[in-house]
Amino acid sequence: MRGARGRCAGRRHSLGCGPTGGRGSRGHQGGASDDAAEHGMTIGRSWVLVGGAVAGLILWACGLGPKTLDPVLGSTTYENRCIALLYETLLQYKYLKRPLELEPLLLAEMPTISPDGKTWRFRLKKGVYFHDSPCFPGGKGREMKAGDVIYSWKRLADPANKEKNFWLLDKQIVGFNEFRDEQAARVKAGEKFDYDAPVSGMRLLGDYEFEIELTEAVQQFAWKLAMFQLAVVPREAVEAFGSKFSGRPVGTGPFILANEGDWLRGVRIRFTRNPKYREAYYPDEWMPEDEQYGFHLPAGQRIPIVDRVDVTFFVESQPQWLEFKAGRLDMTTVPDFAFEQMFSRRTKELKRSEAREGLVHFKVPLLDFIFRGFNMEDPLVGGYEPEKKALRQAISLAMDWDELNEAYYWGTTVVYDGPIPPGLDGFPAGAGHRAPVSYRGPDYARAREKLVEAGYTVGPDGLVSDLPPIDFYTSRGAVSEKIVALMERNLAEVGIRLNPRFVDFSELIEAVNNKKAPFFSFAWGSDYPDAENNLALFYSPNVSPGSNHFNYSRPEYDAMYEQIRTMPPGSERTAMYETMRDMIIEDAPYAGSLARTRYYLNYPWLKNFKPTENFFNYVKYLDVDMEHPDRPR
Repeated sequence: MRGARGRCAGRRHSLGCGPTGGRGSRGHQGGASDDAAEHGMTIGRSWVLVGGAVAGLILWACGLGPKTLDPVLGSTTYENRCIALLYETLLQYKYLKRPLELEPLLLAEMPTISPDGKTWRFRLKKGVYFHDSPCFPGGKGREMKAGDVIYSWKRLADPANKEKNFWLLDKQIVGFNEFRDEQAARVKAGEKFDYDAPVSGMRLLGDYEFEIELTEAVQQFAWKLAMFQLAVVPREAVEAFGSKFSGRPVGTGPFILANEGDWLRGVRIRFTRNPKYREAYYPDEWMPEDEQYGFHLPAGQRIPIVDRVDVTFFVESQPQWLEFKAGRLDMTTVPDFAFEQMFSRRTKELKRSEAREGLVHFKVPLLDFIFRGFNMEDPLVGGYEPEKKALRQAISLAMDWDELNEAYYWGTTVVYDGPIPPGLDGFPAGAGHRAPVSYRGPDYARAREKLVEAGYTVGPDGLVSDLPPIDFYTSRGAVSEKIVALMERNLAEVGIRLNPRFVDFSELIEAVNNKKAPFFSFAWGSDYPDAENNLALFYSPNVSPGSNHFNYSRPEYDAMYEQIRTMPPGSERTAMYETMRDMIIEDAPYAGSLARTRYYLNYPWLKNFKPTENFFNYVKYLDVDMEHPDRPR
């Protein structure tokens, strides 16, 4: 639906939003184990302004918090949630529209595309200014120009940035890979990276227009234009602040870091409304079901609506939950241990007693791929020989994902075969969400057969006797420990033993990136609503430290992946997705899969909040009724 645009000013308030889960952005998208994945978002009120005056704050708790605020270095949800408030991309998702649709953010209009799909022309909005910063003459932010986009994307190729997110544009823009290689050689020879060197497929057409020539008509290029790693930064800030740029952000976004002490790593971060943010408004398109929540009412209101965003970082979900129950938080996701307290296990609806408190709840199905991954280069669990494959299949057959769903997710998840989550082409939509090829357990008899095929000895007691313990890496936390205990109990049915390695999230990422983790627990949330994004997890050029943490490498799979990138949506592409899915299932580079439904609760004074985990720049649309009679003072 579309509403008439108004120009109401609205009261300004401070706002924030809460502990995040195990979705990251590509590279380590969702690279967290289940314990981290349980941490949703929490909003609350607890910070005090200088001088002691309470400013009607809302606190946003964000899991472990970001390690960087530099878009080109970001790879997790923790970075995405914060960077999205400071920086902007060419495109964004329409806040209230479902299914997801893209719209211009820094662009004046959607890009125009040549008939062959390879040449994309962009026209920027005028009057978009970078934040005020000492890096600019007189400390005043200058207008963003087309050259800033080209510069920002070239940063992906700079060895100083570890090429962490180069995968986004790898082999996609004419001349960009050659530019990367030439500059790497310069740097290796002791010369400076030359940002002024041309890239034939990146062409400036004026201050506000530029053109990108793709190597092939990649269907997913538009989705990538909304990813935070391609946000626009000013060259002056990068060069002025050097290594400190990651903590001194200068973007075009609706919020700024007003003071140097506003980010205390691992503890908190404070965002302040950008007083010079350009004229922008709350959306005037919505879905019919949005009207019951009043999401349509602010249509045309100037954004951002709130004055401040205060973010506190929590590792465990219990403290945040207690804060919410005490009325000191405005919104939260529901942790697993609190689900039955708040919701009916049978209907999955909010209990009447809780509904009478005025709580509002939402169910958000996630584009989720929770799995237990194998390092295909590991001498014990890796390899492509039939006996190596049989071992991984045996482990998969001994695991009970349905028990995990009931025991720790209250039956709210979708258990399925393959790496493609519900809602995307290629998802196995049949009975039990099983694919034609399936090694999903529990099937202990078949698991024992596979162990024998793998060359191991299974005794009369049904237990394998000569398979050494398998190192299993997962992040620390109470939930992780319980889930690993369930895994060990399942695997013990056939004698498979684990050596659990509970590590900090950063250690987990490091172990996987360095190919040191034979078996590990991750959760991946799709970057955009196309199964190509998930299938890229098994494309060999993306091996660790890229997003192919399995280090899976099959030439025939790679050839199919390169083909699907240029195929338009349709039955032919879907059939190819399914073929690739079944090839992966047969090779078993992981055990899985599971997709969560996130349950959100908020008090009625939080306004305009339509939960999503597909994008995170929606904070600019949120508001708080500071005068609500039930809101704690």
